[in-house]
Amino acid sequence: MRKRILAVLLTAAMTLSMAACGKQEAGKASAAGGNGEVITLVMAEVNPLDTIVGMTDQKFKEEVESRSGGSIKIDLQASGVLGSENDVLDTMLGGGGTIDISRISAFALTSYGGQKSMLLSLPYTFVNREHFWNFATSDLAREFLKEPSENGSGVRGLFYGEEGFRHFFTVDEISGMDSFKGMKLRVSNDPIMNGLVQGLGASPTVVSFGELYSALQTKVVDGAEQPIANYKSNAFPEVAPYVILDGHTLGAIQVIITDDAWNKLSEDQQKILMEAGKAASEYNRSISEEKENEVLEQLKKDGVHVIEVTDKTPWQNAVKAVVDENIKGQEELYRKILDMKK
Repeated sequence: MRKRILAVLLTAAMTLSMAACGKQEAGKASAAGGNGEVITLVMAEVNPLDTIVGMTDQKFKEEVESRSGGSIKIDLQASGVLGSENDVLDTMLGGGGTIDISRISAFALTSYGGQKSMLLSLPYTFVNREHFWNFATSDLAREFLKEPSENGSGVRGLFYGEEGFRHFFTVDEISGMDSFKGMKLRVSNDPIMNGLVQGLGASPTVVSFGELYSALQTKVVDGAEQPIANYKSNAFPEVAPYVILDGHTLGAIQVIITDDAWNKLSEDQQKILMEAGKAASEYNRSISEEKENEVLEQLKKDGVHVIEVTDKTPWQNAVKAVVDENIKGQEELYRKILDMKK
């Protein structure tokens, strides 16, 4: 009898324990989207979170986590803590597995075989923001986003955005394009930027973004170029307070994901990332110009010397050779982009 009582009590305890575990696991599954697994994707951003691109990243993160019911988490690492843009790309393309997603400049893929992406960085391609967004929301843009995956680079584009037109800024006073002659201007290791700077009569000097502030401070370089919001957020006005609004390139950006990370997602999760990307792109479009104008006005109030460019024709003529050289073999594709202006 005693054995029977003990057996009954043991069975009851096991039943209660299993029921409790079942409730606990069900709770986890509900929070994680069905199977209890929470996928965390590490995302790299070289700029601070208060920039246009940083705010776009945060919108993407919020959309992904909300739409997935928490089953996908975005671990957003900003302000270059995971390295420069090239460092991040080397890690992602090298299959390191430590970075899954990154916001990059569209032209950053040029050095990694991105021939189509290169067209977006050619100087004076986009006449205004509307021109860019006509491209970014087109079927052609989707074709461009697929390029790195199709050519075996190991990453794919999710969506496009922009961070405003890029302008030059310098340590010493300038008055126009002729002021660049003999200057050392910072570039990333990019053939288009090298050609652009040379066309303006300056010497391209490769400096990593993380070292740019000190390079300007010590006059290793005389100037550099960035979108207005990034110029301010990275404190460059402290060491280079002269800005010339030449708008040589629209700062086209894209968010990319490694093929390895993409392939670990279910079709539904992949769809969530694409939908979140579309929402983040639309958000980027809604804030970019307004935020840029706010920053520009604040810079003027803070004493930054802003030089307007009323006629860009001399600038376009100076860099025409760079454009002609780099559209070879893609003339028709480039013409399609140009024809999207209204």
